[in-house]
This record gives sequence, C-alpha cells and structure tokens, in this order.
Amino acid sequence: MRFHTRKWVKPENLNPNGTLFGGKLLAWIDEELALYTIIQLKNTKVVTKYMSEINFRSSAKQGDIIEIGIDVLKFGTTSLTLKCEARNMMTRETIITIDHTTMVNLGPDGKPKPHGKTEIEFIKDRLDN
Repeated sequence: MRFHTRKWVKPENLNPNGTLFGGKLLAWIDEELALYTIIQLKNTKVVTKYMSEINFRSSAKQGDIIEIGIDVLKFGTTSLTLKCEARNMMTRETIITIDHTTMVNLGPDGKPKPHGKTEIEFIKDRLDN
C-alpha cells in the first residue's frame, strides 16, 4: 500500500474522549480518495459512490500524525475501486481500514462517464511523456 498523505491531530480534531473524532478521519480519507482518483482519471468531477464496512481498530490523540494509504483494487468502466488504511505514525497502529471504496468518474452532465483507464499511472511516468 502506498501512503500518500499525513495529517496532524490538532485540538479541533478531538472528540469528547480526547481522541481523534472518527468523522474527521473519515472526511480526511474521503478527500484523499477523491484527490487520488482525480489525479488518476485526470478529471475533477468524481464522487464517492460506495464505502464498505469501516473498521476502527485503534485511535489517535492530540499531536499524533496520521498517515493515509491507498491501493487500487480495480478499474471499472466509469469507476475506480480503492482500498484504504489510516495508521498512527507515532504508535505504528492501524486506526482504520476500508476494504472497498468506489469512486465514480462524471461527465459535464453529472452522469457517470467512461474514463478509459486500465492501470495506475504514476506522476513520474507522466513527466517523461
């Protein structure tokens, strides 16, 4: 799994228990999945269609650094299916796993549009062309 971004847990990210609010982590993950998909499909019009069971395995506290990783599971005709993990870099524990998230490529009309991609494209490969 490739880890693409890091987030710093600040006081405004905490729940009443003094740990990372799960909704904040899910927002970070959703944004990262969207950004990843936008870059892969070269289209800023993408939406989250589906997230599988979300498994919270541990937490984080103020000052911890969270790392978000993504793997591509499948390229569909109009979609990209991804796997995600967020881990606490301070404790080395996995905080959350999401086995399947489906991101859909949209056309100008807001309807699903085929993207024509079949494999991951890395930025370094784009720069060589």
